[in-house]
Amino acid sequence: MTNTAVDPNNSLPDGDRSLLLVEDDRPFLARLARAMEGRGFQVDTAETVEEAISKIRTAPPAFAVIDMRLSDGNGLDVVAALREKREDARAIILTGYGNIATAVTAVKLGAIDYLSKPADADDIYNALMRNRDDKAEPPENPMSADRVRWEHIQRVYEMCDRNVSETARRLNMHRRTLQRILAKRAPR
Repeated sequence: MTNTAVDPNNSLPDGDRSLLLVEDDRPFLARLARAMEGRGFQVDTAETVEEAISKIRTAPPAFAVIDMRLSDGNGLDVVAALREKREDARAIILTGYGNIATAVTAVKLGAIDYLSKPADADDIYNALMRNRDDKAEPPENPMSADRVRWEHIQRVYEMCDRNVSETARRLNMHRRTLQRILAKRAPR
């Protein structure tokens, strides 16, 4: 485990601005890397869980921004690997498939925040640098009732290992109705 001095006021790794970006969307990864370099980070990138874990084993970064769903697995595995190697690291999860269950899991594994895509570089920077004692601002646009329902369906769907028939049974819903809901974009 790497020992790094920590500022007691905000628990930021002292002087270490290493940042690992883990994202399989190459254009977004390139834009975010440039934006974070412009904010003073020494950026390294990875496009898969395997590549990210390998880089963490070699040189665990002080900061990480990790996509939830990657081509070869789940970004939560990267958060867990980072926490094993460096307890003071500050990691946030980015996802286009946000739901409450995965947000809770991410935080339990050591992520400090969970942002839905599209998140811009300012949102990401603010989440990484926020004092641990500061509470996140409440959303200006809270979830609608339709979104809360969609989140619940997604959580049950994930718990059932993405099995439509089992999810429909547990939700007491017709299978075709569930398929139509899953095929649509998430409501706002």
